[in-house]
Amino acid sequence: MISPTVFFVAIVSSMLINNVVLMRFLGVCPFLGVSKKTESALGMSLAVMFVMVISSILTYLVYHLVLEPFGIEYIFIIAFILIIASLVQLVEMAIKKFSKKLYKGLGIYLPLIVTNCAILGVAESNIRDGLASEYGFGGGLQVAIVTAFGAALGFALIMFAFSSIRERLDHANVPESWKGVPVSLVTAGIMALAFLGLGGIV
Repeated sequence: MISPTVFFVAIVSSMLINNVVLMRFLGVCPFLGVSKKTESALGMSLAVMFVMVISSILTYLVYHLVLEPFGIEYIFIIAFILIIASLVQLVEMAIKKFSKKLYKGLGIYLPLIVTNCAILGVAESNIRDGLASEYGFGGGLQVAIVTAFGAALGFALIMFAFSSIRERLDHANVPESWKGVPVSLVTAGIMALAFLGLGGIV
């Protein structure tokens, strides 16, 4: 039985201390591309959250139940990308059916979730960290789910905060040469420094 402390540390660490965007620099493309409006940022965050958690479960199971027993672990990246791509197709079809406004707002960045390195990075780190060997197969799966959920929450937190700041910057008195991408990158750097200060909490 895994103690609640392990789950707490896993979710806090993946959400704040090892934030997938600001600390690991994964998923920077949607972070910069879809953060102009809060609505689009939240929509992308929910889509990424669904894909990240479900893909972490499926990739963990496929690796330990299929790839490892047959000794073909070396193709895990191809297998993981296929799983992620299938989930993204489901999400894209659902958003297109139920919210065409959000579908248009996300634009090209929705299908690009397939190549969002944050999702693949979280799935790969769950395998690399040896969760099955440390906590057993069932316990490792539970920690992998919590870690993926924490990383997804961290992604959503950063997307919401950054999109809110960018909306205010659009109406701020910013020098012409700093408008757009330059001031956004400076803001992202300041946010990364703030999150860096959280290191060592757990």
